[in-house]
Amino acid sequence: MKTDHIRNFCIIAHIDHGKSTLADRLLLLTGTITEREMTGQVLDSMDLEREKGVTIKASAVRMNYTARDGQAYELNLIDTPGHVDFGYEVSRALEACEGALLVVDASQGVEAQTLANLYSALEADLEIIPVINKIDLPSARPDEVAQEIESLIGTPADQVIRISAKDGLNIEAVLQAIVNEVPPPKGNDDAPLRALIFDSHYDSYKGVVAYVRVMDGRITATDSLHLMATGFDLKPVEIGTFALELRPAASLSAGEVGYIATGLKTVHECRVGDTITNTLQPAAEPLPGYRKVKPMVYAGIYPVEGEDYGNLKEALEKLQLNDAALIFEPETSQALNFGFRCGFLGMFHMEIIQERLEREYDLDIIVTSPSVEYEVVMQDGEVRLIDSPAELPEEMLITQVREPWMNIEIFTPVEFYGVIMELTKKKRGVFVSQDYPAPNRVQLNFNIPLSELIVDFFDLLKSKTRGYASLDYQFDEYRADDLVKLQILVNDEPVDALATIVHRNDAYHKGQAIISTLKDLIPRQLFLIPIQAYASGRVISRANVKPMRKDVLAKCYGGDITRKKKLLEKQKRGKKRMKMVGNVEIPQEAFLAVLRIGEE
Repeated sequence: MKTDHIRNFCIIAHIDHGKSTLADRLLLLTGTITEREMTGQVLDSMDLEREKGVTIKASAVRMNYTARDGQAYELNLIDTPGHVDFGYEVSRALEACEGALLVVDASQGVEAQTLANLYSALEADLEIIPVINKIDLPSARPDEVAQEIESLIGTPADQVIRISAKDGLNIEAVLQAIVNEVPPPKGNDDAPLRALIFDSHYDSYKGVVAYVRVMDGRITATDSLHLMATGFDLKPVEIGTFALELRPAASLSAGEVGYIATGLKTVHECRVGDTITNTLQPAAEPLPGYRKVKPMVYAGIYPVEGEDYGNLKEALEKLQLNDAALIFEPETSQALNFGFRCGFLGMFHMEIIQERLEREYDLDIIVTSPSVEYEVVMQDGEVRLIDSPAELPEEMLITQVREPWMNIEIFTPVEFYGVIMELTKKKRGVFVSQDYPAPNRVQLNFNIPLSELIVDFFDLLKSKTRGYASLDYQFDEYRADDLVKLQILVNDEPVDALATIVHRNDAYHKGQAIISTLKDLIPRQLFLIPIQAYASGRVISRANVKPMRKDVLAKCYGGDITRKKKLLEKQKRGKKRMKMVGNVEIPQEAFLAVLRIGEE
């Protein structure tokens, strides 16, 4: 098809504003699927995506549409992930498009993530088509939301398309707007090949299947291809386009969206954002914007039963085939034995991996407290990266510890202004600025340490604002702060799985909370068990698990006091010897209770 009849677009929206439902309606209206094949959230193939109402994995689909002028158009919908953790994938998907549908809920209005993705779309120079969804709801206020959109991007309120994706109301107008307003792709068929990889998945027969948008040049099934960032060369197993399933084709030309089955064995060799070119006639330079995705949150994953270690390794390897952002390496812990140290893009990404391990692979696992990657400057000037608190060197060897700080945007009704200020202050947040993008709505910008953000910040924000506030964040910089390692000693032995890095001011309260929990849950032994919180070279909190007493005087009914003393002395020596060789097992429930302390 000629490039002037091709339209490449995506849908950007906040979580649960109806993005997947609108995509379903567009597929139905263009005849890409029939009523019989229709299931809710067609493009969201994972059960988790359907349950959580958020797109986790990007996908693409080609639709054929005959406009009112009688012309046939090829519409390529590139579906983007719907959560802030997958921001890089969203940015690559936007680069593959020329236009974006900005979907806003008629009852909730513009939210933080809508803004974040909108700014990314404007940076990518996309044509924005605003759409107000869910106008059928009793709480809908389309006129007010249209005014919000007008003040945000300048589209006159009366020109904003109003739809109900659920009822199929006014969907034709959306398709017509895509044809009329989204510009056709630019690109030259005769230029050297440059194709952007905006997503990939692993197929056990075809290897890694790369989702590509051809910017310049042409790909045929017999070409020899080169990946510019990773340096791999390959011969395509198959190329083609997206219907709801993969449809083989002879070639892909400039402006088209399709797939290349590479035959590669892992997605690490074929990364999102990379540029594919021809090996014989390579492009002079790759497409801009590629970067290696860096995990932000780290946690240990351990099997509850030791014999499941091999199954856990196999499950992580299978998940990694489809998810290049997941990294893992073997780790051992005194408390939990053998497991893996895993890196994730954020807390939501971690939650998804955890649920998939439990559901799809039927594993019982324990996930340790999430931690972030710290920069540690040693006395000799060496800078070390530490992602596990147990690895932090002794305080006397360190000059400073730097932690990652984030820029966060909180979008909220004005009435919760004070509550949010109080919450961010408690979490060591620093106020930066505020803006009023719409009447009765305020956008607050803060800097906050990532370690404070990952544990329970989002849950607290939602509960304190009754669910009305929305949050978006991106990495800012590493900053030095007064951070210390908090260790927990049980019977004078440090428990590495319970070590955390905390601000010096919080060490006492956190240590006391952990010790109070452990004291009630560690079973009593025949000897005294001290539990201590240790930070900055001293014990800052302590509790004892009292010993069980065996009544050695039971057989002494009367007699000389010296005999009783002798028996008590013998018991005392036995307990002392037992304490030296005794091994205290921390039960699973005690460990889990400690991990939940931060959530309460």
